[in-house]
Amino acid sequence: MGLLDFVKDVGHNLFTSDEEAAEKIKKHIEANNPGIENLEVGYEDGSATLKGRADSYVAVEKAILMAGNIKGVENVNDELEITISTQESEEPEQVEYYIIQKGDTLSLIAKRYYGDAMAYPRIFEANREVIQDPDKIFPGQKIRIPVSG
Repeated sequence: MGLLDFVKDVGHNLFTSDEEAAEKIKKHIEANNPGIENLEVGYEDGSATLKGRADSYVAVEKAILMAGNIKGVENVNDELEITISTQESEEPEQVEYYIIQKGDTLSLIAKRYYGDAMAYPRIFEANREVIQDPDKIFPGQKIRIPVSG
């Protein structure tokens, strides 16, 4: 399962019909906008398509995770254009993607990746648009784990 593939039957329950899916996904991303301009969202048969301009690689990753962690979305097609200033032209931070398992907490995940359960705020901050409350994560949710820096 890659970054663009998700578990279709888990996630935030935002829409009840395919007809309203694109607009609900768009509103969800715009509510905690990670840095996307002129966002357009399409939805068909479990696939969400994101178009627009992103101000960083991280913004693209977060928008994809926000869309993919919605119940009913099985994959996300990324058609976002990245516009990076010369100041931001350095390599994007290295991350791994993790699918939350039953019984996981951010502390347990931090212990697994960093050897320190108290490092969970690093994971929370890297996923602030995806995770609204560090105590409210769910099995099947995909998140970013910074592994560099």
